[in-house]
Amino acid sequence: MKIGILQTGTSPDGMVGEFGSYGDLFKRLLADRGFEFIVYDVEHMEFPPGPEAADGWLITGSRHGAYEDHPFIAPLEQLIRDIRASGRPLVGICFGHQIVAQALGGKVEQYHGGWSVGPVDYDFGDETIRLNAWHRDQVTSPPDGAEVIASTSFCPYAGLRYGNDILTVQPHPEMTPAFLRRLVEERGRGLVPDEQLDAALKEAPVDTGPARFADQIERFLRARVLA
Repeated sequence: MKIGILQTGTSPDGMVGEFGSYGDLFKRLLADRGFEFIVYDVEHMEFPPGPEAADGWLITGSRHGAYEDHPFIAPLEQLIRDIRASGRPLVGICFGHQIVAQALGGKVEQYHGGWSVGPVDYDFGDETIRLNAWHRDQVTSPPDGAEVIASTSFCPYAGLRYGNDILTVQPHPEMTPAFLRRLVEERGRGLVPDEQLDAALKEAPVDTGPARFADQIERFLRARVLA
């Protein structure tokens, strides 16, 4: 199964050599599952010819806001609508979660409550999964017809499902503790309050949350199911 990764941002310059780009993070998260990957650097206007270029799609995180005026935003929103119309499965992570909601009629804002950084327990209804967070923006009004599948008190729309074709979540299953620690130093200082960053470093997760959610992504891409 060919998965098209729509890369909407990349690691800080000082981290690319060790961790690669955001597309590389997802290749590692979903490795050894029989997927073939093709990465499109949509942040720099590298777009696929259409939804038929892959069997399923994944949108990465980004340092940009979905509501900001960047050249890639409008064509990405149109591609999202085209993918949905094609019936191909689509997964969105963090910025991907937000841009899908915005493209389909929802609202994304810079949250007045500040940042969520580090390990967070997300309520998926029948289970709790601990995943790393790194965001200030969030979906504040989901599109009509979106089903809430994950939430926290800080982020009530942390996971959304759109029928059997689209699954999106706010947290970062692809972020390892090592990546998070470096991100704090490379991008976090001066942007996020130091006390919040220090607390995140003390609580780096050691459980199976990322692998558990990788299983969910695989099942959704292959069979449109989560459990």
